[in-house]
Amino acid sequence: MVKRVRPSATYRRRLLRWLVESDRSGKSSHAVRHPWWQVMCLTGVDYFSTLGYQPGIAALAAGALSPIATLILVLLTLFGALPIYRRVASMSPHGEGSIAMLEHLLPWWQGKFFVLCLLGFVATDFIITITLSAADATAHIVENPFVHDLLHGYEVPLTICLIAFLAAVFLKGFREAIGIAVFLVAIYLLLNLVTIGVGAYQILTHPTAIADWWSLLFSTHGNPVVLLALSALVFPKLALGLSGFETGVAVMPLVEGDRSDTDTVPTGRIHNTHKLLTTAAVIMSFFLITSSLVTTLLIPPPEFQAGGAANGRALAYLAHEYLGDGFGTLYDLSTISILWFAGASAMAGLLSIVPRYLPRYGMAPSWTLAARPLVLIFTAIAFAVTIIFRANVEAQGGAYATGVLVLMSSASFAVTLAARQARSRRGMVVFGTITLVFFYTTIVNIFERPDGVKIAAFFIGAIIFTSLISRVWRSTELRVDQLEMDSVAQRFIREESEHTIRIIANRKQAGDEQEYSLKETEVREDNHIPLTEPVLFLEIEVSDASDFMETVQVEGVQVGNYRILRAKGSAVPNTIAAILLHIRNETGHLPHAYFGWIEGNPIQYLLRFILFGEGDIAVVTREVLRKAEKVPRRRPIIHVGG
Repeated sequence: MVKRVRPSATYRRRLLRWLVESDRSGKSSHAVRHPWWQVMCLTGVDYFSTLGYQPGIAALAAGALSPIATLILVLLTLFGALPIYRRVASMSPHGEGSIAMLEHLLPWWQGKFFVLCLLGFVATDFIITITLSAADATAHIVENPFVHDLLHGYEVPLTICLIAFLAAVFLKGFREAIGIAVFLVAIYLLLNLVTIGVGAYQILTHPTAIADWWSLLFSTHGNPVVLLALSALVFPKLALGLSGFETGVAVMPLVEGDRSDTDTVPTGRIHNTHKLLTTAAVIMSFFLITSSLVTTLLIPPPEFQAGGAANGRALAYLAHEYLGDGFGTLYDLSTISILWFAGASAMAGLLSIVPRYLPRYGMAPSWTLAARPLVLIFTAIAFAVTIIFRANVEAQGGAYATGVLVLMSSASFAVTLAARQARSRRGMVVFGTITLVFFYTTIVNIFERPDGVKIAAFFIGAIIFTSLISRVWRSTELRVDQLEMDSVAQRFIREESEHTIRIIANRKQAGDEQEYSLKETEVREDNHIPLTEPVLFLEIEVSDASDFMETVQVEGVQVGNYRILRAKGSAVPNTIAAILLHIRNETGHLPHAYFGWIEGNPIQYLLRFILFGEGDIAVVTREVLRKAEKVPRRRPIIHVGG
């Protein structure tokens, strides 16, 4: 028999009506599957929108080496990131991503803290995506010649307004994202293609541009070997162009599969996600190379610097310069829209990641299962980051790249471990090499732009601190999602339902008749239980104390004349409370549970309960029951003797 444990009244009332409605509206769109190319556009608002600032940041970081460094980046995209995430999609087809693959790498609390650290980098990636994209959208607004004099100097307020507008959309309910994304991506890529095409035409009709660039390269850096070596050293600064792969895996549940797909093996969805990732990578690689070439060859280097007309908006500069302010304004509007919508993609990612892990760990309040309060929290954080960095695109680039690279490094590491477990020597060599490249790129980026790891460390610290506070605060919740009893356990309960149900809590030692005989005698004497009253024994084994919500399976065992209920749970008191409530609901009678007093420092037992799921069992069980059942006369009765 399977029974869902009745949750506490507090848990049932945790979401106000406006929160629940928001959560439902946010999930409704995810129930519909879409063709892979449409979902690609949803990920593309994050991935493709980096063209708004990537060429300018690349030029600042690498100078004349920008096209060569970008070529290395493209090779890493096609032969590194793409194979890694195709494998992640195959092994994690429900959108869990690489974090889920690494979740059980370490046992107990070590694994939970490892995931929390990765979530800190996820938060860095997505929050900076929101703030950086909004800041670059602001740069396109302010630098437009029609409004430059009016809005110059108001970058921070404008960026905050864009972020607030994004939050307002999510508070209203984020629907029809796919259709909007398809429209924005199609227009944006078309305008970029026109702009780059015109830039290429200018280069071909003015061949001195290529000659000047070529001579500058060799006069400054010597021979081709030196050029390649220097490009390999600076290409980590261009890592922003790798963003989008993690989002591509996260949106897998939206991808349409085949009719033959099953929940466990969605072969069609995996195949279509592979097409999504490959097509996006090829398109982005083309635009990365071509945009880097035309901007490096056609834009004077001073214009890339802070305050320059191409700072944070290199392609927009070319659109205005060669196609006029009318087309340039149209390009600005398209770029502003897709950059703003890239923030929407990041917000959707955050709203997906946080409820997937933290509440399940007990490391976030239960109201974080709803969308609206999370939107308000993430928006407040985005406001703070914008103010701290004064809406500067270049200043936030290091933090963004750090988040992206750490996630890619973790994904490549997870895939390498999977290849090792599958005993694939070729997979270990290939994916291990890619992992080393990503580790190198990440370390170089951290050393050259430490702001990113500082921000990530802040997010990690904040997540761990708030998670521990939440875990302690929620430790006395019922924490059992579902309870299953085998046929023997059910028979024991039915037999006891004819009289007062008396349950003796026992810590199993030898598990023989002598142990149960001595325990029964002790408890009967301490609590004055008549010999004519039958008893049941209840034994709980701690499975993984770091878990929070779980399914508990109860097994009935007969040892001589003694009947025992045995179960595994993450915390002994919470599991006992859940079983007592289940017995009450099944029989209609209040069970009596018997415990002994403990000896020792109560603080020590409190820590043992939080960390190891044990501690002062009787007191904590009583508190769990009090929180789970608000009506005192309906609570199972706890006795403590000795």
